[in-house]
Amino acid sequence: MSSVSPSTTAKLTTNHRGSAGRTRRKQTMNRSYEIMFIVRPDIDEAEIDKIIETFSGYVTTGGGVVKQAEKMGRRRLAYTVQKFNDGFYILLIVESPANLITELERRLRVSEQVIKFITVRTDEENKRVAKIQKHRAAHVKRSALPTESPEANAPAPAAVAEPAAEAAQA
Repeated sequence: MSSVSPSTTAKLTTNHRGSAGRTRRKQTMNRSYEIMFIVRPDIDEAEIDKIIETFSGYVTTGGGVVKQAEKMGRRRLAYTVQKFNDGFYILLIVESPANLITELERRLRVSEQVIKFITVRTDEENKRVAKIQKHRAAHVKRSALPTESPEANAPAPAAVAEPAAEAAQA
């Protein structure tokens, strides 16, 4: 016989219920990332498109979203990488959970066509830029505001010129 009371088993079998009776689910945060990778220069255009589609497919099947896929063209490398002096640059801007990015980096690392890659998380930078822009919008420079010049409030110059014209005629 077990020494566990029925009320204890009810507590053990509840599925993390809060006070409102809702179940809590682990939410995965989608963050923004820029993934730039360099493909070997001896690969033709059709294969490069296929590589982009493959890595974009990894992102979408993993629950992420590819916001932009940009082919930046063939460029000269700053230093020799795997005996290559130039390569084809590709930029993917994605929103995905972090575990998907680690899997994508693993696949980039084992891919023979990719000679170099880097992943940068950009959501914190976007938040910082938005905060600065909001601050700047709240504190508009006085020189940017339209001002009324003191000459606009002064009397017309024609009224001042009339007595001078009468004195010249006399």
